Amino acid sequence: MRIADLPACAGLEAEALASLQACGVRTVAIHPDTDACELAIRACRELLADHPHEPDFLIHIESRASERLAGSDACRVQAGAGLTSAVPFTVGGLACVGPSAAWALAHDLLLADPARRSILLAFGTRPAEDKRIRYPASVLGDGAFAMTIVREGRPALKASRMSADGSFNDRVHVDYVKAPWHEWGAERAVRERLGFDLAMESRTRLAQLVDEALTDAGLARDDVAAAVLQNLPADASPFFEQALGLPIHPICAEQLAERGNLGPMGAVLSLDRLLTTAGLRSGDHVLILSRSRGAAWAVTLWEA
Repeated sequence: MRIADLPACAGLEAEALASLQACGVRTVAIHPDTDACELAIRACRELLADHPHEPDFLIHIESRASERLAGSDACRVQAGAGLTSAVPFTVGGLACVGPSAAWALAHDLLLADPARRSILLAFGTRPAEDKRIRYPASVLGDGAFAMTIVREGRPALKASRMSADGSFNDRVHVDYVKAPWHEWGAERAVRERLGFDLAMESRTRLAQLVDEALTDAGLARDDVAAAVLQNLPADASPFFEQALGLPIHPICAEQLAERGNLGPMGAVLSLDRLLTTAGLRSGDHVLILSRSRGAAWAVTLWEA
């Protein structure tokens, strides 16, 4: 759906509308009458139809909000995908950095036991509240992904570094117990303060993590064929390019325009599109940069 056709656009103030028009998003995918778990299940089924084998573990990456209190989204995805022996669990608490944590954990699970063959990762996203537009410049889309980490697979995870600052934990939250779901959302003043503080901290943290990941792999910045961010507003790329000394691949702006903000899925989609459409050669190195509003950061280095 085109952004201009979203019902929420009709009630926006002039400042918010101008910010929205400049954010770089043109369209978003919308899957009505479903939820994030069902989208993750569909992605798993499609993957397993092409690669019919039972993984050793199913790592479900936490959605924007759990679909059921006192339930298990991971077990629901396991059952819906038709898995029987794969052990399901959820990686959560890191928001958009979730896939990076899941990648590293899957890699370590395979190293820990030579008998394990593959780890399936799954994620689905839909807005938890009744809003697709988040001021100042974010439009939420629907989507899901499923992928496997296998022994000696390609792309190969060569290095992974993460960091978090727990002191940000009270900067933004949703009181879902006292507030009805249609009122969920952080106050604007809180979001603006968080955005500035987090941007400054992210510049320092990501630069340090890039240095550490490249050192772990014995590489320099000139050895990186491409660097990608999750789906952030259009003006974020120049900020991080200057801070990190790395050009952000234009594929990030393309997918932002087509799909909007997909939360943790943005980094995964960037990697997939780079591998399938960007003409990378075997042995090229790709950096995936992620940050979250929960003040977590990750850098993962992949070899094509």
